[in-house]
Amino acid sequence: MTDKLTVPSPTGTAAPHGPWSAPAPRPGSAPDPAPPAGRLRRAAVPLGVLAGVVSAFAYVASVDPNTPGHYPVCPLLAYTGIFCPGCGGLRSAHAFAHGDVGAALGLNALAVACYVLFAVVWTVWLSRTLRGRAFEIRLRPVYWWAVGAAVLFFGVARNLPFGSALAP
Repeated sequence: MTDKLTVPSPTGTAAPHGPWSAPAPRPGSAPDPAPPAGRLRRAAVPLGVLAGVVSAFAYVASVDPNTPGHYPVCPLLAYTGIFCPGCGGLRSAHAFAHGDVGAALGLNALAVACYVLFAVVWTVWLSRTLRGRAFEIRLRPVYWWAVGAAVLFFGVARNLPFGSALAP
């Protein structure tokens, strides 16, 4: 018993294929575009992520974080009085969801930058997925260290007198 199947090709000759592989396209022919159902199936994960993010923004837009008691307080701020890099993020998301970008930037500029970065990365992810291409974020360690340094600088600067404009 072999693990190869013999499948008749369109030209009438038999061509061996593995049990889970499709016949190779004819030379010179363009690959068939995925049917709409196949594209929708491929886009399920990016669209699911978008649905989750939109749901979270809708919740934050409808439940005002400026009203006490709806969300937990930042433990670092509660115990030390120091603003962490995420402090003001919920209020920033609330303002952003209501279209007040200026207030959102004033509450947490780093969060707004992350919203924009997410939108760009998500759009690239969806477009590559719909075209049947792999999507992978590969950054060298130096870039991850730079991101960490930027977040650390933002967190420290918003607690110092010269960076008081960054405080929520």
